Amino acid sequence: MIMDFWDFFWLMIYAFFFVAYLLVLFQIVVDLFRDKELSGWWKALWILFLLLVPLLTSLVYLISRGRGMGHRQAEAVVEARRETESYIRDVATASPADQIAGAKALLDSGAITQAEFERLKAKAMV
Repeated sequence: MIMDFWDFFWLMIYAFFFVAYLLVLFQIVVDLFRDKELSGWWKALWILFLLLVPLLTSLVYLISRGRGMGHRQAEAVVEARRETESYIRDVATASPADQIAGAKALLDSGAITQAEFERLKAKAMV
């Protein structure tokens, strides 16, 4: 059986809407488990309805809880950014003692002068 252009075109349209629908379902499930105010029973009920009547339930969820989804997503992004910046700050910065020890090692090896060591030491203390 040979597929003509229009069959292929409609297959692509159906595939696009199917993938978009799966992404919406995934976002709804993630939002359900991200919501700290919703009890476990309500979460289970939403999941049950998503399994039984997925299209209607997802539309009702997006209409009734869509604004909260946006707020929870924004909070998650801010929290992830805060954790990333904290991790980078912890990893990237050496303690003053480590900086002074490194400068002392350079001084002992003769790579820097005493004046340069004092300057590095003063900079590490700030």
